Amino acid sequence: MNKKGFTLIELLIVIAIIAILAAVVFVALDPLTRFQDARDSSRWADISGLISAIKVDQVDNGGPYLAAITALSDDTVYMIGTDVIGCDDAFDAGNCDATIVADISCVDLAGLVTEGYLGSVPISPDGNGTWTAGTTGYTLTKASTGIITVQACESENSTSISLAR
Repeated sequence: MNKKGFTLIELLIVIAIIAILAAVVFVALDPLTRFQDARDSSRWADISGLISAIKVDQVDNGGPYLAAITALSDDTVYMIGTDVIGCDDAFDAGNCDATIVADISCVDLAGLVTEGYLGSVPISPDGNGTWTAGTTGYTLTKASTGIITVQACESENSTSISLAR
């Protein structure tokens, strides 16, 4: 009886080798870090789009910022979103890198959407916090010098995610 084929031991050895290689590749790729990097990249793109829309709106209007931004107190951090209260809840819960000091520190940038500078106000990808249109996970600060800083509340693999212009 001379049958050709693989023995059970040979098959088990091949399966074990494939499993070990798969485990090594999985550990080497570190999918959790890749997901965090992807969310951080999305945050960078979002704040870049926000600050560009704000500046283009300013140029198109001959100097003044959008009314919602002009009304803000200088050097105060505001949560971007449609909520009227609860703007500091993310900071209080430890989900925001920026210090939002007041419950009513929100700024609604829907005017940029209405005027056509943004398709929609971006919402940060969920990481530690859960973000909505009410509290987007992005903050805005208007300095007394007129410089606008937009910052992501969360930065998973970066020190900080912010742009100022």
